[in-house]
Order: sequence, then C-alpha cells, then structure tokens
Amino acid sequence: MRGLVFACSAVAAVFLMTALVFQYGFKMHPCELCMAQRVPYGVIAMLGLMGGMSLKARHQLAKVALICGILFLTDAGIAAYHSAVELGWVKGPSGCTNNDTGEQTLEQMRAAIMNAQLVPCDQPMGYFLGLSMATWNLFAASAAGVLTFVMLARISKRAGA
Repeated sequence: MRGLVFACSAVAAVFLMTALVFQYGFKMHPCELCMAQRVPYGVIAMLGLMGGMSLKARHQLAKVALICGILFLTDAGIAAYHSAVELGWVKGPSGCTNNDTGEQTLEQMRAAIMNAQLVPCDQPMGYFLGLSMATWNLFAASAAGVLTFVMLARISKRAGA
C-alpha cells in the first residue's frame, strides 16, 4: 500500500514538473484555470510523500491512496471544464475569458481591458496532436485516478485473501 501512495506522489510530481517545464522552458504561460489544475497535483505530491513516510497502518495508507485517487479525478474535472471553455462549450470565469455581450459602454470595455488577465482561459497556448494541454491533462488525470482506484482494489483484495 505504501508503494501505491508513493507512486501517486511521484506521478503528481511529474505532472506538476511537466507543467513547469512548459511554462518556463517553452514560455507557455498558465491561465487561471491552468493554475487551478496544479493545486490537486501539489496536494497529492505532498500528501503521498508525507503519508508514505509517516503512516504505518495499512488502513491509513489506504485512506491516503483513496484521497489521492479522488484528487486525481478532481483535477480531471477541472481540466474537463477548462477544455470545455477552450472549445466554447461553456463560459469560463469572468476574469480570464471574453464573456462580452456586445452591450457594454466604452468605459466598461476600457475597464475590462485594463483588468483582464494576461493569459486568457479560452485560448489554448498550444496544441499537441490536435489537443490542448488542458485536454491532455484531462486524459492524464483521469487515467491516474482510475489506475489509483484499480490498484487500491487489487492491493486490498490481495491483503484480504
């Protein structure tokens, strides 16, 4: 069980480092929703590392693994929302998307421009194989979450047998 908890921590750390490489290495600056997707990974990385080093009881480690799986799927949910914003399926947060109705005064438009985020959430910084980074993160976080639950079930079954 300890190995699963450490694996969750390592996977989350790799996902987080990948985002930082794209940000600093390739100048793909994150938007508000990109930053939100990093939070669950940071929590998983720290929780998995601390739990794996300090907890001894199998049931406590299983709870940490369960929380990690839930956080991976939470991240997938944020990424799904971000992908939907990028595709124009839903409106994004007012602070990082263009929700202009066309009925604004010149002063309201000027204020919106002055207060706008530098990186909009509805315009992907780049694509890889036709998919945005948010969409790739959706797939990665979903896979990590599902795999965490599958491994947790297998380890628990083996321990109970």
